[in-house]
Amino acid sequence: MPPDDFRPAAWIADLRRAGQLLTRVPLPDDAGPPEPGALARALRVFPLVGALLGFAGALVLAAAHLLGLPQPAGPLLALAAVMMLTGALHEDGLADTADGFGVRRSPAERLAIMRDSRIGTFGVLALGMVLAVKVAALAAMPPWLAGAALAATAAASRSVFPVLAIALPPARRDGLGAGMGRPSGTTTAIAIGLGVIALLLAIGPARAAAAVAAATAAVLVLGWLARRQVGGYTGDVLGATQQTTETVMLLAIAAQPWASPAWAGQP
Repeated sequence: MPPDDFRPAAWIADLRRAGQLLTRVPLPDDAGPPEPGALARALRVFPLVGALLGFAGALVLAAAHLLGLPQPAGPLLALAAVMMLTGALHEDGLADTADGFGVRRSPAERLAIMRDSRIGTFGVLALGMVLAVKVAALAAMPPWLAGAALAATAAASRSVFPVLAIALPPARRDGLGAGMGRPSGTTTAIAIGLGVIALLLAIGPARAAAAVAAATAAVLVLGWLARRQVGGYTGDVLGATQQTTETVMLLAIAAQPWASPAWAGQP
């Protein structure tokens, strides 16, 4: 990565570009056309944008707890807030990927199904299962841990984008995957490092280790499926991977005995 890419102006440009792609928050446009590889470089700050999105959800979760709302209203409202901020971007990718991977067709036909704006049975089931598991996992944690876990996993789950983009070829000649370019090893390392740091700071080393193990397994499985089913990755596959890794990390955190509400008074 060239030294100029580490200038403050380059990081700010990457944050703006990542925010424009990952959220519906109105942000100023670039002064001119992006330079080649700009989006691939911006992958390094995806975890930072994810942390902000997760923190917004954590604030909603805390407000629901302070208002005395019954479970699982808090987790549902928190997840809804994040989806409003992102325009359900990754959820859409999950549904499209489930529809495409769920049928016995050729890779070209699967890609055509994934590009279809209509949602099918597999997409509905995938969305319902992921939302239900997330809500159940967050509801099983004490409020302080649920908020921290939501912010941390929102960051860490977006650090896997460059991993797939560097490990797999784009499945299409057009679309997000082909237009993004191949991220560098430095970009990938920065993204992974930021995701791990978010987990360590928010939930501690033991919970972070469990979350990383679960996320690694999910990325390996989805990467293998993407290569087998469509020959590589697409924007939808990236979204599906984010949703899946976030879900399994929350589940891994909630499954640990010290994450239960009985431990609510423990730091």
